[in-house]
Order: sequence, then structure tokens, then C-alpha cells
Amino acid sequence: MRVLFVAITLCSVLLIGQATPVEDHVSYSGVQVWTITINSPEELRALSKMISHYGLEVWKEARSDNPKTDLLVPVQHQKELGLKLMEANINYVIKINDLQDVINNENLHTKASSSNTRAAHNMDWTSYHRLGDIYGYMSYLNATYPGLVSLINIGASYEKRPLYVLRISKSSRNGTKPAIWIDGGIHAREWISPAVTSYIIQQLVEVQANAKLLLNVDWYIMPVMNPDGYEFTHVSNRMWRKTRSLSSLSSCRGVDPNRNFGYKWGGLGTSTNPCSDIYKGTKAFSEPETLLTSNFILGKAKQIKLYLTIHSYGQSALVPWGYDVAYPSDYDDMLALANSAVSTFRKYKFSVGNSAALYYPAAGGSDDWAKSVGIKYSYTFELADSGTYGFLLPSSDILPVAKDFFPALDVFATKIATLKV
Repeated sequence: MRVLFVAITLCSVLLIGQATPVEDHVSYSGVQVWTITINSPEELRALSKMISHYGLEVWKEARSDNPKTDLLVPVQHQKELGLKLMEANINYVIKINDLQDVINNENLHTKASSSNTRAAHNMDWTSYHRLGDIYGYMSYLNATYPGLVSLINIGASYEKRPLYVLRISKSSRNGTKPAIWIDGGIHAREWISPAVTSYIIQQLVEVQANAKLLLNVDWYIMPVMNPDGYEFTHVSNRMWRKTRSLSSLSSCRGVDPNRNFGYKWGGLGTSTNPCSDIYKGTKAFSEPETLLTSNFILGKAKQIKLYLTIHSYGQSALVPWGYDVAYPSDYDDMLALANSAVSTFRKYKFSVGNSAALYYPAAGGSDDWAKSVGIKYSYTFELADSGTYGFLLPSSDILPVAKDFFPALDVFATKIATLKV
């Protein structure tokens, strides 16, 4: 019966993964990524005007400890923008010469999704996987480890894909131990996020050496909060960021889920333009993905003591508040734990600090919201890299990134185990 259950579930999640409406495939041939170094407020103002004039997409903004901005530059603007930067004495380098070439080489070792009917699941961490593979693996774990794993369907996305959370617990009674929440895939194009989040699941469930992490802490893990957007990046537009919802306001689709949570919604770092990548939506929790996730977390808010949301890129551990340069009363506690976690990293160097101070103000974020509802420790981790590939980290880097990150969970679990439910 267990094998039959897995087979049926794998079939259903494969169909879910293929549910994205067919749209024209977006090519990024000739598109470049430029890294621009800002040395003065005057240069920053000049660059901001150019970005606005040409409608350029900012991949990564300059921050307090790194004065470099990454821009996506379409072919038609490259010559003129280069001349304007030279006239303004602003230094830049071409980081990615042809974005489509990098996209084509990002996932060279991928398997044909769910094609091996003899395998119990199709997951590995040497390639990026479609949603069907990730959900199929979660279903496999649910069937294979019934005393440890519970697969929870918390509702459906805009395009009617299930939103799955995996509970990993050795507790005989639900809700008796403090818990850690981890989510990935809020932003669709950040593929390293679901890859690392699913790796964490695999390590917690299938690697006996990590059993100590389950003794005193429960885990709730959601590898893909934005399944519609994630699938869309695989079949149509690799650089898509938002959800895939439609509204009556515009033909532009989607909302930035990380501007749609209900704490300080609509503040700094958000947009009212439905075509913007940081569009906040028509109201807080307008998206089923953010509403259903927040409702589930609220139902466990007394148990969940740490909220961790995984993003890319930038190699930073970000501490609320993010809506503005402001600090919770227990900021020092949060900062100390983040520094302890980051101290376990060996391969990748991370910055640690207040979200808005280290990056920029961005209201309506999930980490701010989690902190606002009483979850003491709330963090955003921006994974590798620091800009060489940006959102297009090669699949060969999945395991190095995941293995370097995983020991931080021991730090988190040790701390959370001391807190009472």
C-alpha cells in the first residue's frame, strides 16, 4: 500500500508541476549583468536617474558594507548606458556577458523530471528540480517515515497547486516541543532556496547522524511557498520573481510575496505598480500563498520559536526590522544568535545585521511579520553567491552551499530547545 500511495502521489504531483499555462518562452540572449561601484552620494543619485530613465532591473542594490549595484542591462540600452556611466565617471564591469548562456549552463546535470518510474523519488542535490520532484520527495518521506514525518496540505496557490508543509517530529503529542519554521522559494527565480531547503529536509529525516536535532525541537519546513512562480521559471521565464495572480488593475501578473505580508504593508521599498517586481498587491495577504502560510504559522505561533526564510543572493543573515532602519527591543539577542549560526560557515563569508541598514528598507516582508506575531527569533538568510552568478548559481554549487549552511541549524536548534512552549 505504501508503494502504491507513493506512485499515485508522484503521478498527481507531476500533473501539478505541469499545470502552468503555456506562454512564450522568454530569451535573455545578449542581456548582460553589470556591476556598478558607487563611491559617493552624487554617483548614487546619477545612477538612480539612469535606472529610472531606462527602466532597468536592479538585481542587487549597493549596501552599507558593499558599494556595488548589480543591474540587468538589455541589449538596446548597453551602448548608451555605458557612455552615460563614463560621462559621470562611474565605474562598472560586465559581470555576465550573456545571461542566456549562463541560464543554459546552470542546470546541465538535470534528470528528466519524474521519468524513472522504478525510483521511489527523483530528487538529488546535483541538479535543480521541478516542483513535481520536490513534492514527490515530500510524499515519499511521508509514506516511508510515518512516525517521523507528516505532510500537511495548507491550501492551494492561485493556480491551484497544493501548498505543502512537512512536519518533522519525534513528539508523541503535537505541539509539545518548541519548533523551528523554515521556508524557501518565496521568490520564484531563487532556485538555490528550494534546493537547500529540501536538502535540510533530507538531512533531518534520512541521515541518522542528525537525529540529535530532533530530540528537543520540532521542524516545519515549506520548500516552495510560491509554487506557481517557481514552475513558471522552469517553463517560460527563468528570471520571474513574483506570484502568478491576475488582477483587474493591469495585464501584468503577480505580486511580490515578500512585500505582501501584513506588518507595515505598503511602506518603504514597495510599489503600487502591478508591473513592478516589488508590487505589494492590492492589500496585505492578497495572495493565497501568503495568506495560507501566515494562517498556518499563526496556528502554531506559540510553538514556533524561530522563523527562517531562505533567499538568494548576497551571503547575508538579515535581522528585523526590514520595513525601516529600526530595531526590536531584543535585537541584541537576535543578532547574537545569528552571529553564532554564521560562525559555523566555512566556505562562504556572510554579513550579519539589520535588514534595512545592511540592504534597504522593504516593508511587508515575511520575517518582519513573523517577528510581529511573537516569534522571537526571525531571520532572512540570503544564500550564495555574492554576485558572480547572482540568481543563476550553477547546480554544481547546490551541495557546497547546502553543506556549508546545514551546521547552522545545530546552533538554532540548541537555542530553541531551551525555550518553553
